[in-house]
Amino acid sequence: MNDFDTFRREAEAALRVALQWFFLAVPMGLLCGFLGTLFHLAVEHATELRAAQPWLLFLLPVAGLLITALYKVTKCEGVGTNNVLRAVQSGEPVSILLVPAIFLGTVLTHLCGGSAGREGAALQMGGSIGWNLGTLLRLKDHDRRTATISGMAAFFSALFGTPLAAACFAMMVEDVGLTFTSAFVPAFTSALIAYGCSLVFGIAPTHFALTAPELNVRTALLVILLGVACAAVSRLFCYTLHFMEHTVPKLLPNPWVRVFAGGVLVIGFSYLFGVGRYNGAGMSVIIAAVEQGQALPWDFLCKIFLTALTLACGFKGGEVVPSFFVGATFGCVVGPLLGLPAGFAAAVGLVSIFCGATNALIPSILLGFELFSGAGLELIALGCGICYMLSGHHGLYSSQTFVTNKLRSEYMSHKWRVKVKKAEE
Repeated sequence: MNDFDTFRREAEAALRVALQWFFLAVPMGLLCGFLGTLFHLAVEHATELRAAQPWLLFLLPVAGLLITALYKVTKCEGVGTNNVLRAVQSGEPVSILLVPAIFLGTVLTHLCGGSAGREGAALQMGGSIGWNLGTLLRLKDHDRRTATISGMAAFFSALFGTPLAAACFAMMVEDVGLTFTSAFVPAFTSALIAYGCSLVFGIAPTHFALTAPELNVRTALLVILLGVACAAVSRLFCYTLHFMEHTVPKLLPNPWVRVFAGGVLVIGFSYLFGVGRYNGAGMSVIIAAVEQGQALPWDFLCKIFLTALTLACGFKGGEVVPSFFVGATFGCVVGPLLGLPAGFAAAVGLVSIFCGATNALIPSILLGFELFSGAGLELIALGCGICYMLSGHHGLYSSQTFVTNKLRSEYMSHKWRVKVKKAEE
């Protein structure tokens, strides 16, 4: 066989794979884009309705009972983002019934004032659609994992309007230090199509107006200090979520009692902390922190506690937007103490704590680029890097594994990976 024949065979194989991913990415992007847009509109309308009708907060315990019943009927109890990550890691199946369960569960949580985000739902719905579409198309096991990544990327992109960060996040979040680069083209194509669908339906991408200080030695040193502080808050955020996740079910083993009691507690603490400020995703507070430099000193602590309580009791949503809230409000308060502009410090905090909590360095930097149109990207990347390095070998998702050490340029042994996972669990 000469070089020309080898080249021809390789070109034909590449063309076949490209066509396969094209015929997967198009329906994936369209379906996830449509459902992601519908989900975005449902959550936004639920949030607006709750703001107009504050009494809906008192229905939170009842909403919790409905969510618990929904998960029992669909047999999705205990299924969440970790299951989607394992679908990519080991090919674990994901039920298609997770899509309506997490969709309705998240909308009910936001409608009645639970403190949660929405990206957890996006990753779960996108991953479920991707895995099941791959199964329907009779894809091989590893190709089905790529389909799962593409679904995650598409749904995340439809919600936030950040297709590049969404694709890279879906490729990298499962295993820290390992990137499924072969999934980039189908994942990014699906994300772009889903993003286009959201634009067609009038969903504006998530963007913040940001003015960044000059890049120099002084600002770099100040951002490093802020990154160190963000790493500590990231650890606190993850620790609180996992502590509540394990402790609350032990105290209240019955899921019906747990979700009802949790709803009552969320109502009580909402009135104690300030009704409306920490309920739902809290995007208005994030915008105020980044664009107006306004936040309360205790905002990040209240959000951490209420989000951990909401999710531990059985309500649905996600942790990423709360991590935005925590990072933005913390940075907004601490930044001026260090000598940084409040709004810019809020932006650094937002992306850095997301990075520390998800252990996704490159996607976090890309997220900073897409959210802030490239303003202050070098300083934001520096804050992300410091927070990533010091946030420890743990994060929001217990199924996430660490292939490489975060502090040293070496692969982690299997024994150490098991030790880290046990410590996380």
